[in-house]
Amino acid sequence: MSYSLHLSVVIMLCLLYGERKREGLFPGCCFKCRPANQCSRGENKTAPERTLDVDCGTPVFIDMSRFAVLLLCISSIRTEPTEEYRNMTAAANGRFMYFAFGSNLLKERLQLANPSAIFCSTGRLKNYALNFGLWEKHAQSTWHGGVATIESHPGAEVWGVIWTLSNEHLNSLDNQEGVSRGMYSPLEVSVETDNGPMLCRTYQMNNFHACPPSPQYKQVVCLGAEQNGLPAEYLKRLEAIQTNNYSGPTILDQIKPAMKQ
Repeated sequence: MSYSLHLSVVIMLCLLYGERKREGLFPGCCFKCRPANQCSRGENKTAPERTLDVDCGTPVFIDMSRFAVLLLCISSIRTEPTEEYRNMTAAANGRFMYFAFGSNLLKERLQLANPSAIFCSTGRLKNYALNFGLWEKHAQSTWHGGVATIESHPGAEVWGVIWTLSNEHLNSLDNQEGVSRGMYSPLEVSVETDNGPMLCRTYQMNNFHACPPSPQYKQVVCLGAEQNGLPAEYLKRLEAIQTNNYSGPTILDQIKPAMKQ
């Protein structure tokens, strides 16, 4: 239940309580409420003001209509859920949040092995830079070239997509990133979004060796960025990436049929 709904319920209960108390349905209350024209101090108060005579003898005057309006205004204030709340909610639903910045920007690529992936938000990771390479100098990549990773770089930023995935696909995502083979290591990062920061799982390459990506890999990254509406300036930066001019088969051949559906 939202904060606004909680406060609205409280307002209704308070007003109901006040009405019932004036009708004498709460005799045990330490407040005695009477119409203003019966005020113990003899002051002329216009409706809907009431006098609340506290046991200590101090009268308190409340304009109930203005008080209710004030509370209703407060209840309309929208409060954004915290980063911890969002993660607790995702965990309670049996899901986790994943920040993608490479080929998994494209929904059809990510869902090849992780069909539970659902778009959550776009976001940016501050103080990191995007780079392309391999985890070993002469490693064989299924993309036939360098693949994306992030590197710590103060002042830089990496844009990407936050997906939510079922916990059942945590292992399949780790396998795709080659965690058990030492290719990538999982990393927990705070990603800035329009709705505030989100704590996400992402991956960083081990033993990085710079290497240009294949044209096919670059195409998938750019398609994913365009598909999810990443900033135009960032898309231009992706499109300017130099490739190794590889022209053979790649995973893109498996993705294309899904993109046509």
